[in-house]
Amino acid sequence: MSPLDRSETFRGRGAGISPASRFAKTQREDFDDGWDIQEEETSLRTQIFPDQSRSIFSKNESPDIPFSVSINAYRGCEHGCIYCFARPTHEYFDLSAGIDFESKIFAKFDAARLLEKEFRKPKYIPQTIALSGVTDIYQPVERRLQITRSLLRVFAAYRHPVALVYKSGGIIRVKDLL
Repeated sequence: MSPLDRSETFRGRGAGISPASRFAKTQREDFDDGWDIQEEETSLRTQIFPDQSRSIFSKNESPDIPFSVSINAYRGCEHGCIYCFARPTHEYFDLSAGIDFESKIFAKFDAARLLEKEFRKPKYIPQTIALSGVTDIYQPVERRLQITRSLLRVFAAYRHPVALVYKSGGIIRVKDLL
C-alpha cells in the first residue's frame, strides 16, 4: 500500500483522508516519495469529547426546513456518510472534515439536564423540537452513551412534541419511550 492509499488504513470509515482544516495555519500533505515502505495497518478508534455548550437548542431560520429549533446531542458522526453536509462543522474546532468528523465525536453529556432547564423557564413556549438535523441521533456511540434516550425521557415526562431525524435502525431501542 502506498502512503497515499489511506482507504485501507481506516477500515469502516467513510472518508479515506483527513485534510487540514481550512482555518489551520499550517497544512501537511502526503506524497509518494518512491520509497514504497510497507506501513502498518491501524484501526482507528472513535474518541469521545465533552461538548461544553451552555445552551441545548440550535435555532434555524431556513424556510425550507420544517422545524425552527433542534437539539444536536452529538457533533460528528461515526456513520461517515461521505455526502454529509455537517462535515465542515468540525473545521471550526481545527479538525478535519474527513476522518476527524467520523472518529472525534463531541457529546452533550448533560443534554437532558439542559433540556429540562429550558422547559422549566416561565417564558418557555412549547413547539416541536427536532432531535438532530446535523448527525444521526442513533449513531453507534449512542448505544453506550444513551444521550438521545435521556432526552426522550424528558420529552415524555413533559409530554412535549418532538421530531426525530435519524439514519440507522437504532430507533428500535427506544420504542418503549415513543
